[in-house]
Amino acid sequence: MGMKDKYQDKAEQMKQQAKKKMGDAKEGTRERSPQHQPSQNQRSQSQRSQNPREDERLQQEAQERFDQDYDA
Repeated sequence: MGMKDKYQDKAEQMKQQAKKKMGDAKEGTRERSPQHQPSQNQRSQSQRSQNPREDERLQQEAQERFDQDYDA
């Protein structure tokens, strides 16, 4: 087997690997379609309801920053 044959075989293997990975990637994107994932807003609402103290603290910090910005 000559050098040319080795490189052709290697190139063919790499093409097959790339095709396989592209097929896997396409299947993965179908699984992660936006229809099946909750939106960012829905996620944040569910997180807020789980931790009301944290939500209150964040709201207070935001109000303090707002007040500081307008006091200056």
